[in-house]
Amino acid sequence: MLKGIDPRLSAEIVHVLMLMGHGDDLVICDVNHPAASIARATAHGRLVDMPGCDLPAAATAILSLMPLDSFVPAPVTRMEVVGDPTAQMPVFARMQAVIDRAEGKPVAMQALERFAFYAAAKQAFAILRTSDPGPYGCFILKKGVIDAAPTSGQAAASTG
Repeated sequence: MLKGIDPRLSAEIVHVLMLMGHGDDLVICDVNHPAASIARATAHGRLVDMPGCDLPAAATAILSLMPLDSFVPAPVTRMEVVGDPTAQMPVFARMQAVIDRAEGKPVAMQALERFAFYAAAKQAFAILRTSDPGPYGCFILKKGVIDAAPTSGQAAASTG
């Protein structure tokens, strides 16, 4: 156990988040998503499970460490409902609330058609599967940057 890290985040999840760079995508999904087959195509190459967590709990834990990309219009993508692209599932609003709270402001979320979402997921860094029963609990989070203040040693080195 480490201080300040949500206990729902396993060592593997923290490792994946640390490996990701600015602009890399993380898919977090429900149990219905074809996560194992899609995960093989990702940079990480294997599925990461987050058992015992629904999507909002998983997103809360992840976003406690991972910033969202502020350089794109919509750093979050969700799967749209098949046959009714304007439909709103309850999980969409729950995730929007978690994301907005984590970033401290409203964050744009875009929707993708099911097969376009699967194609985008294959380009992600990693797939994280929750225990959420869904349906339509499929989200892509684009990692941003942290503008870290320099340490005293870095500040001295940069000033001369």
